[in-house]
Amino acid sequence: MLAVCEKSIGKPPEELSLPTVGPQKSRTRTEIAEVFRSARPESTVYSLPGGNLMALSHQDENPLHPRSVVVMDDVFCIFIGNLENISDLRRHYGLSKQTNEAMLVVEVYKVLRDRAPYPSDQVIRDFAGKFAFVLFDARCHMLFAARDRDGGVKFQWGVAGDGSLVCTDDPNIMSEACGRASAQFPPGCIFMNWSGLVSFDHPLHKVRAVAHEDNDGNISAVIFKVDLFTRLQSIPRTGSAANWADVKVVEASSGNE
Repeated sequence: MLAVCEKSIGKPPEELSLPTVGPQKSRTRTEIAEVFRSARPESTVYSLPGGNLMALSHQDENPLHPRSVVVMDDVFCIFIGNLENISDLRRHYGLSKQTNEAMLVVEVYKVLRDRAPYPSDQVIRDFAGKFAFVLFDARCHMLFAARDRDGGVKFQWGVAGDGSLVCTDDPNIMSEACGRASAQFPPGCIFMNWSGLVSFDHPLHKVRAVAHEDNDGNISAVIFKVDLFTRLQSIPRTGSAANWADVKVVEASSGNE
């Protein structure tokens, strides 16, 4: 799985660019797509507005964590893993038995975008299972990504040479695309390009980037963790498509400091 969004849309946290030890890559979005195609010739690449892209391959797929993709009403979603309670979620949202995980995520996103009075962290908290997903709304230029609370599915994010945000489940692709400017996507978190990184188990606590240094004092890695000692003031609620793009989560993005 691969998703690449240019800087102004992806809005990657600044801390992803901190590691200075090891090779630094200067790949562009086009070059990253070619790297993915070369490594996975049978892959399908979806070209999105603004030169953004998503790609899916079933090569080396873990049968316990299958990959699926869906495109509905200009909303693209790649889902990895399984939801143990998908039957309950289908009933809750009034969806058919043929609705798979990727389709469910799109429908849930559309509910949040258009009419839900509750925040996205509350919705994703109800997802049970091992999963990771990336969703892109081509009309609104909204990016939405999440990983299960146990980190049961491989999922990384990083910054490419042109500043694009890169998300993938393939460490080799991440290394080629971003070098050391990458990190594990934190378990139990969601990322939205309009509000930043939030823990869906601890939404009122800040998610911080912790830098790790080598013996020479160089930053070798960054790990994002929930700071249970820092409590946010509040989380605004969304209620309509009109205010969806304007809502802000107070200090939720690790790149706000």
